[in-house]
Amino acid sequence: MNAKKRALGRGLDALLDNSSSFDRKLGSQEFNPNPTLGGISEIPLSQIRANPDQPRKNFDEESILHLSESIKSLGIIQPITVRKISRDRYELISGERRLRASQIIKLETIPAYVREADNTQVLEMALVENIQRQDLNSLEIALSYQHLIQDCNIPIETLGERVGKNRTTITNFLRLLKLPELIQIGLREDKLNMSHARAIINIESKQDQILIYEEILKNGLSVRQVEELVRKLQDKSQGNIIKPKISLPYKYQQFEGKLKKQFGKEISIKRNLKGKGTVNLSFKDDTELDELIQKLLN
Repeated sequence: MNAKKRALGRGLDALLDNSSSFDRKLGSQEFNPNPTLGGISEIPLSQIRANPDQPRKNFDEESILHLSESIKSLGIIQPITVRKISRDRYELISGERRLRASQIIKLETIPAYVREADNTQVLEMALVENIQRQDLNSLEIALSYQHLIQDCNIPIETLGERVGKNRTTITNFLRLLKLPELIQIGLREDKLNMSHARAIINIESKQDQILIYEEILKNGLSVRQVEELVRKLQDKSQGNIIKPKISLPYKYQQFEGKLKKQFGKEISIKRNLKGKGTVNLSFKDDTELDELIQKLLN
């Protein structure tokens, strides 16, 4: 109980407007040199290493800076979780944002739960904790589910109970990992959302999946528009798959109009998603063709 009060004191003192000094908030108070399993202890940051299997790969540096300012004012209210790996060394299980923020303001120690866990248990706890926080992107969640199923040997049904999701939801996330790498990168970078991806994955052709993904990026298609493109593709036979209709960008529409006015003839510009296409200029006989050639040469 004393260890717990001492670890949480930095946060509670600040909340209760205790007169504890700024130095105490920054971790200069004494820490327990012999942390006990299952308890909360003050552990030097220099003795804690990050979890190499951390499921979250991208951290918002600005939000971590805000967190560091909060810790500077209020202290660490929620301890991190670690496991002991040697006499004076610990490995982080959960709480990497708090650890990073504490390093920014150069805390000496940080309150931590000390857990006993093997590598598989550490991975499981880190993955489940991150999923439950709901701040991973859809691709990171999918990879976390995959790790839990494959590396921790957790059946989907059991996994669903642990993370509070049904089998269908977990399966939908796992299906994202079947998408082409280019689209997976787009998911990771939030260039499209999971609803877009779920519509795209219903198309068997990887090439068509990428074409629609590029159309989403170029024209900002809504989920409903993507679903309509997918439906049209699926309505066609495999030998006659049509590509989604591509609208000509406005600047080229303007140019097309200028050409029609200049030549006094019907002119059309057609292009595909990659920018390749043709300019069609119609004529009715050789006389008109000769006139067009003279205008083009001039």
